[in-house]
Amino acid sequence: MKMSEIRELSTADLIERLDTERLMLTRMKLNHAISPLDNPQKIKQARKNIARLLTELRERELNNKNNK
Repeated sequence: MKMSEIRELSTADLIERLDTERLMLTRMKLNHAISPLDNPQKIKQARKNIARLLTELRERELNNKNNK
């Protein structure tokens, strides 16, 4: 997921997407512990997506704080 796609989402969608990404990451880690994943780089990509989502949420929080 690219930052341009993330910026287009509403805040509620960002939070919902963050929850699903975290759930997917947990499932992938558990599955990888039991049997190796076909592409273990997906775990790395999921962590980066979570970081991108959190960054955008934080930017919006700071912008709202500065605008008030």
